[in-house]
Amino acid sequence: MTIDLTQASAAQLGKLYAKGKASPVEAMKAVLRRVESVNPHLNALCLVDAEPALTAAKASERRWKKGKPLSALDGVPVSVKELVRVKGWPVRMGSKLTDTTPAEADAPAVARLRESGAILFAQSTSSEYGHKGVTDSPLHGITRNPWDVTRTPGGSSGGAGAAVAAGFGPIAIGTDGGGSVRLPSSFTGLVGLKATFGRVAAWPPSLTGELSNTGPMCRTALDAALMMNVIARPDPLDGWSLPPDGVDYVEALKGKLKKPRIAFVLRMGDHPLDIEVAALVTKAAKRFEKMGCIVEEVMAPTNYRETGRAFVVHWLSALQRLLQLYPEQRHREFDESLMAGAENGRKFTLQDLVNAQVVRRDMTIAWNGFFTKYDLLLTPTLAVQPFEAGQNAPLGADGKPNHQWSPYTFQFNLSRHPAISVPCGRSRDGLPIGLQIVAGHYKDAQVLRAAARYAEADPLEFPVLPETVK
Repeated sequence: MTIDLTQASAAQLGKLYAKGKASPVEAMKAVLRRVESVNPHLNALCLVDAEPALTAAKASERRWKKGKPLSALDGVPVSVKELVRVKGWPVRMGSKLTDTTPAEADAPAVARLRESGAILFAQSTSSEYGHKGVTDSPLHGITRNPWDVTRTPGGSSGGAGAAVAAGFGPIAIGTDGGGSVRLPSSFTGLVGLKATFGRVAAWPPSLTGELSNTGPMCRTALDAALMMNVIARPDPLDGWSLPPDGVDYVEALKGKLKKPRIAFVLRMGDHPLDIEVAALVTKAAKRFEKMGCIVEEVMAPTNYRETGRAFVVHWLSALQRLLQLYPEQRHREFDESLMAGAENGRKFTLQDLVNAQVVRRDMTIAWNGFFTKYDLLLTPTLAVQPFEAGQNAPLGADGKPNHQWSPYTFQFNLSRHPAISVPCGRSRDGLPIGLQIVAGHYKDAQVLRAAARYAEADPLEFPVLPETVK
């Protein structure tokens, strides 16, 4: 039986390596062939560093033959979002205003992956400075969804999502400032984790500061756990990094859910909600009941419009800093939506910023209280299905852009709670739909375990490429 190594999970690759049924060199070559064939249709990767990757694969192969792999991820191909630094690679941020100067050091998560023997082979695309929930940029153009190349993979870690879904390595590093790991994971059928803020160390600090997180994007919850065992470590370069939690995330996945009390919130407010998304997420909530959990449909403890405005103030006031970093004569080279957002960010008053901070504090307290009553929260990851590539927002029923298509994720960037997106089915058009699972602070292993148990009940098969891209 021939094994397609591009379709294997990281955990499966490790088992194949250990048994001598495949090698890191074979896996890396298979991924590079697939990238060469399919990436032109998707534009998921903006840099492929093939020769060093093959050299690293040969070193990994020798370790596996000696029975001395550095970790369970030794020899596993991994892509890294272009907003995250990799030594020797340029830090372009999806922008024409940056240059090709190579990074002088790895970001903490990248350094930990390198130490684990994982093969850093490619850089994935992002929107410019990760400023929006889709993936296109003035520098790289439009990134497309492997499930349907006319659709967006979401963003801003859309290149990472498209890459993993297409078989360009089973794991990827993304970043999440308002949902940018979970959005593309929902649109491309992946498991994507935004851990408790500070659990995964980050450096240099993100433009959006305390909103942004670095996290895993994978085909399975087990792969996410394998990544967390490697990257969930403190680093002195990160002023907010948490002390070690002593958790073995792979061990934490084992066993049944112990009848947790689960809240189900279908809507965060009066925003539109796609009928198929609602049906599939409601079905997922019922699946948890069949798994022995106590599920109660409830209202969110926060005011959606108030928290949404607080997030916008935080986000756009951060974006406006870009106008100070680059000369005014080059501002026209920015993505139009980034420029518009940055200019709006300049209009906020000191009182606006203080009010946003107060709302953030109060909403965090409200969610903390919520999680004293409930062990987990279930919501849709997004209110819509993947929409047309090249658009910043889907069209609503009135034919105008629906800017309320992502009402569920940003709340937990503000509150810093761990949240994960896991596939919960496909629409009639065959497009993935995501379920978001959230828990109290520091309960990262708990959301991973819930995602793993649910995914076992409703596994998702990935699209067969390149048929999809013909």
